[in-house]
Amino acid sequence: MNQEEFEARIKEIHERVLSKALSPEEQNNYTESLFESLKHFNEYGQECWYARELSKVLDYKDFRNFELIIFKAMENCKTSGHDPADHFGEFTEMVPIGSNAKRGFPSYQLSRYACYLTILNADVSKPIIAHGKAYFAVKTRQQELIENFDSLAEDQKRLAIRREMKEHNKLLVAAAKDAGVETSLEYATFQNYGYMGLYGGLKAQDIKRRKNLKKSQDILDHMGYEELAANLFRATQTEAKLRRENIQGKNEANRTHFNVGKEVRDTIERLGGTMPEDLPTPEKSIKQIEREQKRLK
Repeated sequence: MNQEEFEARIKEIHERVLSKALSPEEQNNYTESLFESLKHFNEYGQECWYARELSKVLDYKDFRNFELIIFKAMENCKTSGHDPADHFGEFTEMVPIGSNAKRGFPSYQLSRYACYLTILNADVSKPIIAHGKAYFAVKTRQQELIENFDSLAEDQKRLAIRREMKEHNKLLVAAAKDAGVETSLEYATFQNYGYMGLYGGLKAQDIKRRKNLKKSQDILDHMGYEELAANLFRATQTEAKLRRENIQGKNEANRTHFNVGKEVRDTIERLGGTMPEDLPTPEKSIKQIEREQKRLK
């Protein structure tokens, strides 16, 4: 790509991203494909972005001004406890200079985290910055979650989500009560509606039978992390919807819980995932894992 083609590509990027003719969803999709298309891989196979390319896309005409932003990002990186050398690698970037020729200029290979910090310090008056900020914020957080989750053993994942589930169930109880679900029996019915939505019509007792559980055993203690995560999403989104829409009446609350559960189920299906009722039941319960860890300590 020569200099003219590169400049034309940058102009197209700005026109497309800033075009009011695109819907928000289309803008998000285009922004994602834009920044993904700029991604390279360094000699270690790690993803990175070239600073001079990124500066053009972010509407910086003079790279020296963009480099000042990078210096600020390096300071932020250091302050946050990371080594800037792990995220900002100096190298020579080959830049088109016309007539299909290229010339090497000092530049940086930026990690996804480095791009995020750089854009946080960039000129907010440039409309393209907001799109870049949103993209790298979301993708950086996704990467953190994946790395953190992958570093945990299966049991640790289950314990972490189960603890969150306990806390969010308290919030769900409170939200349901505010909506008019008052007695223990009414709450049990309310919970069943959520399960029925998520589990294709199965109630709590049906799920227990599939898992060969006793009546006294808690279903949530016998779920793998994937199944727990689906139920955590069901609980958090139901609690939020009850409060956000100020839903009143136990029948409306039950219907809301069912609908949210079904939405989660439909999402799993669209993604090609395994339905919750078909996921395997772990050999160890959460309580067994907690006892084992207590003994180890």
